[in-house]
Amino acid sequence: MELDHLAVAGETLEAAAAHVEAALGLPMQPGGTHPQFGTHNRLLGLGPGVYLEAIAIDPDAPAPERPRWFDLDRLNGPPHLRNWIARVHDLDAALARHPGAGTPLDLARGNLRWRMAVPDDGVLPYDNRFPALIQWQAGGHPADRLPDAGARLKRLVVTHPEAVALRAALADLTDPHIVFEPGPPALRAEIDTPSGTRVLT
Repeated sequence: MELDHLAVAGETLEAAAAHVEAALGLPMQPGGTHPQFGTHNRLLGLGPGVYLEAIAIDPDAPAPERPRWFDLDRLNGPPHLRNWIARVHDLDAALARHPGAGTPLDLARGNLRWRMAVPDDGVLPYDNRFPALIQWQAGGHPADRLPDAGARLKRLVVTHPEAVALRAALADLTDPHIVFEPGPPALRAEIDTPSGTRVLT
């Protein structure tokens, strides 16, 4: 298990993208839509195999028949770094170890194909500080299609009152960029950019 991407959510896609651009000083790239969840996004590459997405409910899409991923149905307030997504090579095996991570769904955008675990209520364990689990299939990886903006993740800090238990639950996480600290539930990404290290919350 390793970091795949970060999700910054906002009440609108424009607000979420503006939050990222103000924090990092870098423009986001076009993304696409997710009809199964009624959302849309914009993207920013963070180096090989890692990217960042700004995501929001698509006002032009019909409401899905199930709660949206990343608990977006209950989102309110300013845009923020809401979730982190971890890549696994075998989603079914990962869910056998982490059954609380959700139900596996087959998803697509353009020619990208992936499987992702999404909780039935949209809320991940540990107050959404547990990673969403993803397994990429046909079509490659979004990071391979994004221009290199010179941004690289330096550190993702996951804070939670039960940080020790959360880290223990993720014993199969091997990514050195991710650290766990006790505190109120939150995420903080430290990202190296051409203009220096910036912090995204």
